[in-house]
Amino acid sequence: MNGDTLYSIGELARRTGLTVKTVRFYSDAGIVPPADRSPAGYRLYDTDAVARLDLVRTLRDLGLDLPTIRKVLDHEVSLPAVASAHADALEVQIRVLRLRRAILTAVAKRSSTPEELELMHKLAKLSEDERQRLIDDFLDTVFEGLHDHPAFPAVIRSLTPELPDNPEAEQVEAWVELADLFQDPGFRSTMRGMAGDLASDRAPDDATGLPRILAEAVRAQVTTAVEAGTDPTSPQAEPIVTALSAHYAHILGVPDNAEVRQRLVTRLETMDDPRRDRYLALLAVINGWPAPESLAPVLAWAVQALRARTPR
Repeated sequence: MNGDTLYSIGELARRTGLTVKTVRFYSDAGIVPPADRSPAGYRLYDTDAVARLDLVRTLRDLGLDLPTIRKVLDHEVSLPAVASAHADALEVQIRVLRLRRAILTAVAKRSSTPEELELMHKLAKLSEDERQRLIDDFLDTVFEGLHDHPAFPAVIRSLTPELPDNPEAEQVEAWVELADLFQDPGFRSTMRGMAGDLASDRAPDDATGLPRILAEAVRAQVTTAVEAGTDPTSPQAEPIVTALSAHYAHILGVPDNAEVRQRLVTRLETMDDPRRDRYLALLAVINGWPAPESLAPVLAWAVQALRARTPR
């Protein structure tokens, strides 16, 4: 030998903090080969073995398998390349673990049945592409043949959920409930009807300052009356009903009359679906948006006010 210090397997174990059994295992695997043998035939190791064992322990702690570690030690692959690949794999594992934690947290909060747990797990673990297909299928059904409407690109964007890579428990729970709504034929039909109504109620270019989207027009006109506690059947509600009906007639490009009011109240009754409010609330949770104000109070007020003044 060249005069380097040599260590017995016991001394090497003490220097590295590993057990003799572990050092022998790595030596037998060829990961830390002996540098020499004693006259009695016992394995002896040099200082390079200490460094190799330290690296082996570090890489094992990071989760690398022994064949990969051996390739690194034998310079068959570079350590940076292995570290990069392993970091990517760990990122996937971390994402999966966070998703599982979110599912379990949601299940605990909801006191879910085994059937609900199975559904939550199935929907939550969908890949990004699978989630997007589910979303696209729903939105394509709702807006089929209606994409030429000038308001629809913004509407579709406002209805599109984007579950983050590392969702919180409430986002997973919201996604599961929203995915369930996607597959509800009744809700699909309701949303399709609303989209069709929006397409048929085209505002002229010189529309008034009120929003062209009917729901927002109602919110703008009626919110103050709701907050003030104005009785929708009272005389004080008349100017609001008149303004709302006039605005809707302007959107339609027709004179304001009883037929317009009847059409308007039918539209608002269709829109006053609690599933619509729930959809928007869940969407806000998933996308990290501020919680939306419910349209239900203003829609209910407007419907009652119109019904009180519109013959059936």
